Amino acid sequence: MSTNTLTPDLCGRIDAYWRAANYLSVGQIYLYDNPLLRRPLLLSDIKHMLLGHWGTTPGQNFIYVHLNRVIKKYDLDMIYVSGPGHGGPAVVGNTYLEGTYSEVYPDISQDVAGLQKLFRQFSFPGGIPSHASPECPGSIHEGGELGYSLSHSFGAVFDNPELIVACVVGDGEAETGPLATAWHSNKFLDPVTDGAVLPILHLNGYKIANPTVLARITREELEQLLRGYGWAPLFVSGHEPALMHEAMATVLDRAVEQIRSIQHDARTAGHSMRPRWPMIVLDSPKGWTGPKEVDGLLNEGTFRAHQVPITDPAAHPGHLALIDEWLKSYRAEELFDEKGRLIAELAELAPAGTRRMGANPHANGGLLLRDLHLPDFRVYSCDVPVPGAPGIGDTRVLGPFLRDVAKWNDAQRNFRVFGPDETLSNGLVALFEVTQRQWDASTQSNDEFLAPTGRVMEMLSEHQCEGWLEGYLLTGRHGVFNCYEAFIHIIDSMFNQHAKWLKVTSHIPWRRKIASLNYLLASHVWRQDHNGFTHQDPGFIDHVVNKKAEIVRVYLPPDANCLLSVMDHCLRSRHYVNVVVAGKHPAPQWLTMDAAVKHCTEGIGIWEWASNDGDEAPDVVMACCGDVPTLETLAAVSILREYLPSLKVRVVNVVDLMRLQPHTEHPHGLMDADFDALFTKDKPVIFAFHAYPWLVHRLTYRRHNHDNIHVRGYKEEGTITTPFDMTVLNDLDRFHLVMDVIDRLPQTGDKGLALKRQLKNKLVEHRQYICLHGQDLPEIRNWRWGGLQ
Repeated sequence: MSTNTLTPDLCGRIDAYWRAANYLSVGQIYLYDNPLLRRPLLLSDIKHMLLGHWGTTPGQNFIYVHLNRVIKKYDLDMIYVSGPGHGGPAVVGNTYLEGTYSEVYPDISQDVAGLQKLFRQFSFPGGIPSHASPECPGSIHEGGELGYSLSHSFGAVFDNPELIVACVVGDGEAETGPLATAWHSNKFLDPVTDGAVLPILHLNGYKIANPTVLARITREELEQLLRGYGWAPLFVSGHEPALMHEAMATVLDRAVEQIRSIQHDARTAGHSMRPRWPMIVLDSPKGWTGPKEVDGLLNEGTFRAHQVPITDPAAHPGHLALIDEWLKSYRAEELFDEKGRLIAELAELAPAGTRRMGANPHANGGLLLRDLHLPDFRVYSCDVPVPGAPGIGDTRVLGPFLRDVAKWNDAQRNFRVFGPDETLSNGLVALFEVTQRQWDASTQSNDEFLAPTGRVMEMLSEHQCEGWLEGYLLTGRHGVFNCYEAFIHIIDSMFNQHAKWLKVTSHIPWRRKIASLNYLLASHVWRQDHNGFTHQDPGFIDHVVNKKAEIVRVYLPPDANCLLSVMDHCLRSRHYVNVVVAGKHPAPQWLTMDAAVKHCTEGIGIWEWASNDGDEAPDVVMACCGDVPTLETLAAVSILREYLPSLKVRVVNVVDLMRLQPHTEHPHGLMDADFDALFTKDKPVIFAFHAYPWLVHRLTYRRHNHDNIHVRGYKEEGTITTPFDMTVLNDLDRFHLVMDVIDRLPQTGDKGLALKRQLKNKLVEHRQYICLHGQDLPEIRNWRWGGLQ
């Protein structure tokens, strides 16, 4: 064959390397023993349970060996993201061939014994999963749940100007909403300060049992689609290996040179217009080089090749011979020496050291992680001369702190704030005093805060913001995701996957810890009175606490000083998911900064200044968690103090939600004795909670006094109404809380009954007033904490 990019010798060696990778992939799916077939294949050499995905794997092996070539030719700093991540045999096999796998797992050695362990462990009890899982060196994206490969890849290259991420996008994955939107990430990539993403759309035609959409439209329509997204697609199509090697090599060289040209022009001549970045469409058969037919049905190039093409050799004796023939087609005896090691002339095709994609430190981001330069959060505190002093909105106090975090870390470019077009709405306007929204599409004269580079990343897609941030964190940087509380649910499953990743990597010795994933949830349920029912849902924290206790943390600071203390802690933390729920509207401030630091350090505590039980046992514990529940609880306490002054009331505030759990269930959990010291063993507890009430019951069900804990929270009642009416609709308001106390304390007697009648009348008055005036009663709007007076 006449070649242009590849010499005949290099083409032959690349093909041999590809055969070696394919052999390792099939071996991982099938072989329990006899790894190099140096004796006749027996049924006992086959695993009892055959698991894995072959269909995508040979195409990914093909891509990987060709990326190795361009890494060496151009000295590229490159990592590999496997969107169809269930092609785990490809990334495991290739990192083994390049030597990285044996370096991090010395027992998986470069010999026959190591090959046997490599094969046996795959999708096997006590072994490794079938995806590009955290156990695989070089992976930052497991790909078990499809749709996030491109957004992770872009997150990885932000502020990494020399990095290229080769992102393989499965054509099935390309049908997901997040992936379809992620093509637009090129409008947010700065060619001066960021690296580049090279998407490789792997068009192999099928999903599990159906054709893929992009494989069944014309080449013209596909090209128009990709060009409409702003890409310059390069096509590689066929099935004959020699021709495909030459075509892929030529296209990859062209793509790398286009990337370098774009970056050189932008970095030397400055910005002019948004570039059209290259991408590759690889059209190759599903299950390429696998069995042509199985049991009389076409296999290669069909959906039947998706998972395990030959499924049950024990029940079908002829299947064993098919597996044997398939494995032998790769001619392993030409590829591995007597000891079972890849022969030297093939091994030298892989890059060396940290240029190997499996050994690139960007794929083990904790190696590159540098601490943030953080200003002293106390400097940004609210003045609280007395509890209940008016505030401007808690996140609006936090804004200047985050502004200076961005400013102080601008030189090392390792901090960004992400959000779906809500950074201003969520009260973080101060950020725009020092930075802009990064935006590389066109601009108009009336636009605000847009620039080719900036510390704020906004796109009206929670999926993209989450994916960008995860990619940014996984490659060793820091960030915050600010979002409306109700709509963070959009990325529930993305959070799931990241929390699972953190859990697994925390137990892998060679994986270094990364910065925590920090959620700031503002515009929360109790102040979405203006947007209505669709915007009212505090359930994300219910979802979060399902994950491993070693990973998740949930904070509900009652005021701005507590929010500052909590956020400083979160930005310093490692390998957690921190959820912080805070308000943006003007609200009372309760604690001085010194008191806030102490309170947040404890995570829970008695507010002595609001209590009157002294050293005695209280008659009732008024507990609260969240800013609005705290406000309503203190307003209820003031009513009790005025009308039932003989009651001994204890106020307990919770900042760290996980303090409610026993210490045996969560690292932050309280010992039973400490919990009882706060909540007593036998007194009624009226608990005003930010979210769904049953979460508190779930966290406290093992506590001695659980049966006496009566929780008021959001119970799925809402509409467009007034702020106070939101609490009334859900029985969280001060009047209902006081009536709860009266119902639990018979000693309140006639005075209690009289007060209860009065409060019921007040609720009627409230309803009539808001329906007439469209705002809350003056005594609600103007209420101030009066203390013990």
